[in-house]
Formats: sequence, C-alpha cells, structure tokens
Amino acid sequence: MSRYTLQPGMIVPQTPFYYCDIDLLQRTLQTATTEAARYGYQIHYAMKANAEPHILYEIQQAGLGADCVSGYEVECAIENGFHPSKIVFAGVGKSDREIEYAIRQGIFAFNCESLQELEVINELAGRLGKQVNVALRINPDVRPHTHHYISTGQSESKFGISYAEIDAALAELHAMKNIRIFGLHFHIGSQIRELESFAELAGKVNEIAAWFTSKGVELRHLNMGGGLGIDYNDPDGEPIPDFAGYFRTFHENLRLTPGQTVHFELGRSIVAQCGELITRVLYTKTTAGGAHFVITDAGMTELIRPALYSARHKIENLTAAAERRPIGLCSIAGPICESSDIFARDIEFPESHRGDILSIRSTGAYGSIMASHYNMRPTAPSRFSDGTIWGQSNLAEL
Repeated sequence: MSRYTLQPGMIVPQTPFYYCDIDLLQRTLQTATTEAARYGYQIHYAMKANAEPHILYEIQQAGLGADCVSGYEVECAIENGFHPSKIVFAGVGKSDREIEYAIRQGIFAFNCESLQELEVINELAGRLGKQVNVALRINPDVRPHTHHYISTGQSESKFGISYAEIDAALAELHAMKNIRIFGLHFHIGSQIRELESFAELAGKVNEIAAWFTSKGVELRHLNMGGGLGIDYNDPDGEPIPDFAGYFRTFHENLRLTPGQTVHFELGRSIVAQCGELITRVLYTKTTAGGAHFVITDAGMTELIRPALYSARHKIENLTAAAERRPIGLCSIAGPICESSDIFARDIEFPESHRGDILSIRSTGAYGSIMASHYNMRPTAPSRFSDGTIWGQSNLAEL
C-alpha cells in the first residue's frame, strides 16, 4: 500500500499535494552510495529529476555531487550546498550566460555536445582568463529499450557528438588553449530496466576510449550517465532499485586504465519511489458510450508524464483500502481542459466516490519539477514524512 496512509478520523490537507518519504530517500541514498563505493565510483545527482530544497539537502548530505543540464540548475545546486568541484554541466543548448556563470564558479567539468559548443566554451574561458575541464559527450549508438522520447544515445539523437565528428573535434581541440579535455561522457536514455543495455554501453565505451588513447588523449574521467529504471507497476515490491546489479554490470564490463575515475548521473532511481501525488476525487461519471471516469483535483499540471509519453503509474484509492468495494474498469482523469489529461485508461479500480483520497505512486521524479501553471493553476505544495512543508500555494484560499 501507499506510504501515505489514512488513519480513522484523519483530516487530509488540501489537495493536491506531493508527499515524500524521507526515510525511504535516506535508505535509497545509503544503498546507492554503498554499492558505488565498492568500485570507487562517484555519483552526481541529476537535478532535473527533483529540485525540492529538502530533498537536495538529503542528497547533498549523502555526499553526492550534482549533474546539471542548465545554468539555473548549476545555480540551484550551489545555493543548496553542492560544492562546485562536484558539479558537472551537461545540456545540448548551453547559453553564453550560463557557460560564463559555470566557469566563474569553477565547476568540475562541462559535458560538451558539439564542436561549436567547444569553440564557444574555449572563447568564453579565454575572456575570463580560465582553463576549464571538458568531457566530450559521445553517442555510442546503443539501443536502451525504453520510450523513444527518453532515448538519448542513438546516432540520430540531438544529444552528443557523433562518430563522424570525433576526428574533427580532436583536430580543433589542439588549437583550443582554454579547454582541457580530460574525459568522455555518455548517456543512452532513461528508465532502462534491462542491465544488458548497460553492458553493451560499457563495451562501446571500451572501444571509443581505446580509440582516443591511440590518438594520444589521456582520459582521466569516464562519465557513464544514468538511466537506471524503477518498477512503476509494483513500487512496494521494489522500493529501492537494483544499484548492486547496475554498478556490478559496469565493473564487470568496463575496462579502466590506472587512475581513471568513473562517474554516474542518477536521478529517477534516487528519488522516484520516495514520492507520491495525493489527490481527491471531485466527481465520477459514465459517458454515453459506457466509459466510467473518476475525475480528480490533480491533473497534468501536477504530473505530465502520462500525457507527455503515455507513462504508467500505480494508482491507489486510499479511502477504499479498508473497504470491500467492487472492482471495475474506469479511467482516472484530471480537471485540465485537455483531452490528454488522463492518468490511466480503463484500469481495474475500486468503485470510487466523491471525496475519496487517491495516491499516484512513484512521482518523486519528474512530478513537481515538471509542474506547470496551465489553466492558471497554482503550484501544489510538497509535504514530507518528517513534517516539513514546502511551497504552500498562494491561492490556498480557493
């Protein structure tokens, strides 16, 4: 059952709101860092998954660095206690202002994604009188067996430098005096559940790294990205992802040179299972065609993943949990004025009534961070198992 539980006579706060189990977050961080430490691996938390200050505090306290994909995330990481020396800055479209800010802060490395970006960073670093670390993001062309919207390492992807550009990149780098190439960066996609994809990635990295070494490039740093998936269907069955298998796969398949460090960028696997979206049933209805709908006060403004790429989340009726209500087929829909505002279609679900409290599970990643104000809706607050509340709505009187 959900980690947010209803007690007899309990008054549920105004919905919708995000709920985070801090204890599970801490146990997840402990597991991830312990398994990574077996092989001397370093983890940078992918800020794009969730940037709630309370969550960032726990992650920073666990010793993780930060993986940022915008200058705003770099700024957020620093403001929340992450040391610049543990921050990496990726992203296919870094602006000049963002690059200059990161250079001034002295971040650990830029993960560069095109020849033109290398030229821009070199020019801006020269103006500032700095020399910066750069890891080249290479597309290994590995199929990650996940949704095409979150596949990022294929030859046709907008991300990274292609095989065809590698020779040109090296030739130009020799003339760039303000850039120090010291590593490679890879990321093949997200929500990957088949560890074989990571074994294949490691094999491709071995080939690419060997090629760079043959060209006289010293690679002190390999960044393998992230992508480890979670179990959206049974979050209670696997509350903590298989970090042991994930890191072991790289240890068994990745060939390293003496002194080479390996870095990872994990986001979803750290925070997704810790969070859920709590919502209330506003109405139930049956269409002329016989379709049954449960309408909730949370919508795609609070969780866009189902509308964006047909993502599936486990949904529970907490009010009905202790009752023997009949089960039938229904769709769970939000209040937003869009036909795509559907959390789940034709699922088996307990008979639901107006006022019932529902939990949409596994929303700790890409839930609150992707929220919008469409239909002029305020941002839903976040509540934590330790009693902390973050981001109270400024329209609470409604």
